[in-house]
Amino acid sequence: MKIATNLGTSQGVGEKPKTTGIDYHIVHTIPGRVRFRVPMLAQHPHYAQNLQKLLESDSRISQIRINPSCSSVAIQYQLSNNKNPLIPPYVVDLLHQAKSRKSETKTQNIQETQDFGLKLPTFATALALLALGLPIPRAIIAATVALAALPTAQGAYTSITQQRKLNIDCLDFIAIALTSAQGNLITPALIITLHKIGDQMRDRTARVTENQAADLLNSLGHYAWVQQPDGQKKRIRATQIQPKDIVIAYPGEQISVDGQILKGTALIDQQKLTGESIPVLRQPGQMVYASTLVREGEIYIQTEGVGPDTRAGASIELVKQAPVHDTRMGNYAATIADKTILPALIFSGLVLATTRDPSRAASILTLDFVTGIRVSLPTTFLAALHHASRHGVLIRSGRALEKLAQVDTLVFDKTGTLTKGDIEIVEMQTIGERITTQRLLTLAAAAEQRLTHPAAEALVRHAQKQGIEILPRREFVYEIGLGVRAEIDGQQVIVGSDRFLRQCGITLDCLHHPPHDVNCRISAHDSLLYVSVNQELQGIIYYRDLLRPESTAVVEQLQTKYGMEIHLLTGDNQHRAIAVAQELNIPLCQVHAEAFPQQKAQIIQKIHTSGKTVAFTGDGLNDSIALAYADVAISFGGGSEVARETADVVLIDDNLTSFLEAIAIARQTEAIIKQNIGLAIIPNLAALGLTTTTGLHPLAATIIHNGSAIAAGLNGLRPLMHQDPPRPQGISSIPLTNQRALDILGT
Repeated sequence: MKIATNLGTSQGVGEKPKTTGIDYHIVHTIPGRVRFRVPMLAQHPHYAQNLQKLLESDSRISQIRINPSCSSVAIQYQLSNNKNPLIPPYVVDLLHQAKSRKSETKTQNIQETQDFGLKLPTFATALALLALGLPIPRAIIAATVALAALPTAQGAYTSITQQRKLNIDCLDFIAIALTSAQGNLITPALIITLHKIGDQMRDRTARVTENQAADLLNSLGHYAWVQQPDGQKKRIRATQIQPKDIVIAYPGEQISVDGQILKGTALIDQQKLTGESIPVLRQPGQMVYASTLVREGEIYIQTEGVGPDTRAGASIELVKQAPVHDTRMGNYAATIADKTILPALIFSGLVLATTRDPSRAASILTLDFVTGIRVSLPTTFLAALHHASRHGVLIRSGRALEKLAQVDTLVFDKTGTLTKGDIEIVEMQTIGERITTQRLLTLAAAAEQRLTHPAAEALVRHAQKQGIEILPRREFVYEIGLGVRAEIDGQQVIVGSDRFLRQCGITLDCLHHPPHDVNCRISAHDSLLYVSVNQELQGIIYYRDLLRPESTAVVEQLQTKYGMEIHLLTGDNQHRAIAVAQELNIPLCQVHAEAFPQQKAQIIQKIHTSGKTVAFTGDGLNDSIALAYADVAISFGGGSEVARETADVVLIDDNLTSFLEAIAIARQTEAIIKQNIGLAIIPNLAALGLTTTTGLHPLAATIIHNGSAIAAGLNGLRPLMHQDPPRPQGISSIPLTNQRALDILGT
């Protein structure tokens, strides 16, 4: 439950803070952990830095995670001896103290420099315009323009002396110098101002990597029970566990280490790590891995790997080391600029030598074909990103949108992506007329009640949906990974695997004789529960992880409408993977099963190396490496924290249909970008013709040049004016508000 109200140190819901500090809200709290929404984190970078240092220096705080862009801070603190469920006052006090603490000089200087970088050109332009009607000393205007042009001059100097090449700053600086030398100060001021606006727009949409990177190792668990040399059990931090320590994992707990089972048997849910939807039985001598969950049983594990040395930890490290792609949306402009700089300089030099007119040479340099693109691209991308958010799709950067339009190969994880990720009962078959299906379900659900195996939970849910009363269970014996024996309504009921029933002395031969031949009715991705009553087989219950309702239609559209190559990549077994692929018409040569996280990344890289632009869709920790190495990473709002942090595209409404809309928006954006390139080049090309023949004043050239940039920018806003057609019946879309996106990404 989300609590969205201001709270003071007294912790009263709905009370105003008693101190005159910062505004904050409690988003979620459990004893020992709280997550705040603090708007100042996004508004003032130095506040986030101060808060980080304050929290790290307090010994009562055990763990923190700050996400400035989401205005979110999660704090894990030590519980007092009386286990008071209220948030300790010192936690809230630290939020207030960070505001009054002296800011870091470096951060302040960076912020001031960025602000100054736009304010000075704007001020220079205003002065130059005011000078048309007011007696402002020309020396003051010239000095202001010179100061505003200083970063451009520094960029040109650095490019020539250190990089040994000409860049767009060189072109800009020469044009500024020539127009200034002619006594025209409005033109250089406008050029500088427009370029600064374009730069800041690009910077706002760049992906932040290191400063906002999540601490992905949180996924490995925080605490664990360790058996001491004297036999006592002690709960310690997962980071304090050493190799050879004996870790005890109880039902419902996440395993914190990689190691071998010394004692005990457990049913392990490995979905986070491998994607397997069905838990597996693990016994002494077998390996278990960090980030997996003990569904049933109690095991003693001899530690072999901790933290980064675990299989899950290695996956996380690979995510951190994955290639970091440039996300600045000026890549198009930079490429074009690099190709046009030298020709523009040569051409302007020829014109200057021929006409002896510096203004004509300056006009040519002003008509660089690049400014319009540099200004319109961020506008186009920002409009498209906002348009996507209205469809429940969060796209993190312009680079992701650009790549999304180019995707020709889409790789799907299976469990939880194409399928629901939850087991459901799909069919029941009785043997002859010995018992009705309703009675079979009644007895089986009663025997399986309150067991934590996913199949047992699914069976009970199915019975409840059918309105069947769950009968009381008398004496029962449950054997992990096999089944349960129980007395129900005066009858002895056994529910479990075929192996379990045979161990109990029940013959299954009747299943292989007509008309009860089960083999012909089993789907390759069905799992079975056998039900015996009074030592006689009565029926079989089929269950599986069903496909999402929209999966078939989405895969079909991606293949037919967009011509994409679809792959299925999963940690599940080959039989289930093939069955799902056949149901979705995915070619079997494009099915990759039983793949651990590292193998998933290798498969993604192999497809990419073949010349494909690859998008990967997944939702779990086991998918994080593949997500990191894909050209475009796609996950769900309800996916794991690691997957959301790694993803370029987040489907907030957890509906694959939203991905189709994201593809459409990306391709529309690509078309608009091409239009904007035309809008930027054609008017400038015409003006260039005038400049070299009849002549064109630098100010007129600037007006044409910047006018084309404005036209391209306005064209880039078209996605915001797009009227969405009504969706087909049965398909819903949840508009994504800014706060909702922050809630999901800040979790």
